[in-house]
Amino acid sequence: MLRFCKAAVWILLALLPAWAWALDFKSVAVNKAVLYDAPSHSAKKVLLLSQHYPVEIVVNLGDWIKVRDAQGGIYWVEAKQLSDKPMLMATAEQAEIRQQPEANSVLMATVEKGVLLEVLDAKLNNGWVKVKHRDGVSGYILIVSTWGFH
Repeated sequence: MLRFCKAAVWILLALLPAWAWALDFKSVAVNKAVLYDAPSHSAKKVLLLSQHYPVEIVVNLGDWIKVRDAQGGIYWVEAKQLSDKPMLMATAEQAEIRQQPEANSVLMATVEKGVLLEVLDAKLNNGWVKVKHRDGVSGYILIVSTWGFH
């Protein structure tokens, strides 16, 4: 039995990197996306999400997608209401957008928790990601102060 447990632990550890890379995010494509408690229009409507809100894909059934929001809620949404446009949500109370991917770089803007930002470059640069605010300000934000990046 001990041998089986050790083997199971090793298999689990070997798969962890694959799980970390498995995160997939989309964003809301329409003005307001209706989220349901089951994959059906006759299911209970649970929540509305605004355009560009990032969601994590949990299960994809084709026409319906099970998603997780930034607060950890799990819901169903019609696939046609989502987009591949990469978006982030600021999760820090005051998240800083810097001119370069460095903490001592010129401060371009400070955004409050919940602000949505477009991802301009999906490559991480030492923990920073390049983003653009809807007002046109662009720069780098620390990924740990955001949600919605894969």
